[in-house]
Amino acid sequence: MIKLVRTNSENIDFINLVKDLDAFLKITDGDEHEFYNQYNHIDVIKHTVVAYLNDQPVGCGALKPFDTDNIEIKRMFTRTEARGNGIATKILQELEAWARELNYKSCILETGIRQMEAIALYKKNKFQLMSNYGQYRNVVNSLCFKKNLL
Repeated sequence: MIKLVRTNSENIDFINLVKDLDAFLKITDGDEHEFYNQYNHIDVIKHTVVAYLNDQPVGCGALKPFDTDNIEIKRMFTRTEARGNGIATKILQELEAWARELNYKSCILETGIRQMEAIALYKKNKFQLMSNYGQYRNVVNSLCFKKNLL
């Protein structure tokens, strides 16, 4: 059974999942890991979701305000052994619902071109490619997505 818990970045399960995510990204991002990592600090995130499968923490995601209309989805991750259970989609849908409750008009996010599973997840959930934003504007290995919530 999958259970989702809304929490914040002080949650120990969220912290441990992010450590696993960072280890995974260090391998897949290669030389670019330090560039991306500087934008992924979790010390002040107020809106995080942790997914539990049979009471074990297996996935996470977070929301970070970007501007008055857009909130950014960050730190999406599902542990390898739990993949294929729809956990990432459930986390993403919960984050979207929370963003609506917080009165944001859209969710935006960035992922790397090497993150094929993430790209497929976002496309499956009706996120549309957009021009790279903010710190990703001129980064050729970044893909940015947006989904309107209204």
